[in-house]
Amino acid sequence: MTEANSLTASQTCILCTSGRFLPVKDENYLIRGGKMLDFFTIFSKGGIVLWCFQGAGVSESFAGPVNALIRSVILQERSGNNSYSHEALSLKYKLDNEFELIFVVGFQKILTLTYVDKFIDDVQLHFRDRYKNELEQKGALKLLNNNFEFEDDFTMLLREAEESSKARSHVAMRSFKESEKSQKTVKSMIETKGVDKSKEQGGKKNKNTKKEAAPAADSAKGDKGKVTSSGQKTVENGNQGLTPEEDMQKKREEFFRKRIVGTAEKPISSTKSPKPQKPREKRMRVWDMGGNSTKELDYSKSKGEGSTNGDDQSLETKMDPGMQVSSMEGELPPVDYESSDEGEIEEEDERVVVSGTSKTSSKKGGSFGGMFGMLKGLVGSKSLSSDDMEPVLEKMKEHLITKNVAADIASKLCDSVAKKLEGKVMGTFTTVASTVKQALQDSLVQILQPKRRVDILRDVMDAQSQRRPFVITFCGVNGVGKSTNLAKISFWLIENGFTVLIAACDTFRAGAVEQLRTHERRLNSLHPQEQHGGRPVVQLYEKGYGKDAAGIAMEAIAYARNQVFDVVLVDTAGRMQDNAPLMTALAKLIAVNMPDLVLFVGEALVGNEAVDQLVKFNQALADHSMSDRPRLIDGIVLTKFDTIDDKVGAAISMTYITGQPIVFVGTGQTYSDLRSLNARAVVSALMKA
Repeated sequence: MTEANSLTASQTCILCTSGRFLPVKDENYLIRGGKMLDFFTIFSKGGIVLWCFQGAGVSESFAGPVNALIRSVILQERSGNNSYSHEALSLKYKLDNEFELIFVVGFQKILTLTYVDKFIDDVQLHFRDRYKNELEQKGALKLLNNNFEFEDDFTMLLREAEESSKARSHVAMRSFKESEKSQKTVKSMIETKGVDKSKEQGGKKNKNTKKEAAPAADSAKGDKGKVTSSGQKTVENGNQGLTPEEDMQKKREEFFRKRIVGTAEKPISSTKSPKPQKPREKRMRVWDMGGNSTKELDYSKSKGEGSTNGDDQSLETKMDPGMQVSSMEGELPPVDYESSDEGEIEEEDERVVVSGTSKTSSKKGGSFGGMFGMLKGLVGSKSLSSDDMEPVLEKMKEHLITKNVAADIASKLCDSVAKKLEGKVMGTFTTVASTVKQALQDSLVQILQPKRRVDILRDVMDAQSQRRPFVITFCGVNGVGKSTNLAKISFWLIENGFTVLIAACDTFRAGAVEQLRTHERRLNSLHPQEQHGGRPVVQLYEKGYGKDAAGIAMEAIAYARNQVFDVVLVDTAGRMQDNAPLMTALAKLIAVNMPDLVLFVGEALVGNEAVDQLVKFNQALADHSMSDRPRLIDGIVLTKFDTIDDKVGAAISMTYITGQPIVFVGTGQTYSDLRSLNARAVVSALMKA
């Protein structure tokens, strides 16, 4: 690590998993050997490159693809799949959790190298043995200062892998005489069919003998001689080790035992069928506040010294519940959950896993096996294998699916946790369930945490300094609450001292413009013009229905620039992800106006549908864009979060698919029901039983 301070221009940097760039010496490059592979590198999770290889004729550094792999996959807990594509390269990687090592091989996408998976496994096995010996002999510091010699082993393994792939690819086709089909004759087929028929007939006779068994023991003893032939067939059909008489006696005893038990359970008191019960008559419902007489329902007169009913009604009309909102100045409060039973759930999971291990071990050792199985599940100093984690991960996967996580995403998350933990040594007195659960929680928190800075208030201030409006476009499917949450965000921005222009670009749905006009009127009544220099804090820009949405958005942005509005919120029409014409129109609106932020509005109630919506929205924006680097979805607004209790899996599905953060969370119907996402609170709700 001392060389990181003296980084020269001739050295290449690689990004470590802690986010720092570390150097790779040029002398470690081996420009020789394999013609198919572009590079092969081995580095620790701390970012120290232990050994690397570069193929003949490859001049470009492998630092770029490896850094992209670390940023997009390893740091983001997406290591369930062992392949990754970067520009023209295809990368395969393998994690060694015991020694905290990462093996990465890169080759051109157009090549189909069938031996790469086995080759990277062989390199891992050879290298880790050498690495362990070097650590024991030299120590960590000396090993880092000296070059690690692995050239000969790597060349040998690469040559063996390439030769084995060539040998497998030229396998000659078998002739007809060598196939199994040529060994069969017509005679053998006929004999086989005859044997099958006799077996079937024997099976049928067996069933008949069971049905024709005598109801009394005395008559059954007299029929021993008659049943001998059928008993022989019974032995031939699978009852080994018993004579025909013993087998028949056994079946009789079973028959009588079942019959005695059946008669004991069923009373023989009455043979008549029971009378059908009369259906219950419908009772009149008594309302809690209903009263018994009409006089009690008369509220026209004043009661006591209180106010009259008319006064109460006038007060209720003045106090509109939609207008009673709290202040939202500053950052949004995070959405929160109470996780009081989290400890109980963890104990339950551990108990399930320990009981599972005790069941398997009790087969071998009885009651002592259960105790030893429990100790085996608890005591540490044991490296985890995929077999140990499989039942726990299967349970975790089912749990995630019940919490509304898309099935495909749940599988990928569990695969990623398995790759992350495989070979890792467990701590003392920790169960497999608690280890897997903790790793899954860490992965979910890592996925939900934003990968970049999300500070809209600061971004609006930056746009103010450039004398231009900050533009946010809202898109999504029908009925998810785009207009309602746009009004909530408008209220939050107004509370923080910004002026807002709403662009009504939903020219398709009837009533869309009127809905936004109602929100404009309410927001202006909450923030009167007299308090803001005689200027309305929010204004609606609309051109009616049936117009081009992209053109209206462009005119609204120009109007906001001229009238010095701080933020432009563009409301678009709801559209299904399969509607090609409307998706083309949305891509055109975003490509023409280039908003600062594109927010996808999705409801928290969806499961697998969230994946399909986001994938197709992003695909449509990429396909219909006119630039080489198209604008995709920048963030997510998760609505109706107050209706799902702890089934918060849609947040995981949406974030995992796009890699973009959840910027806003809608938690109700009033303007102040807007929150930011608390990743740890959502994960704790997700892991509740």
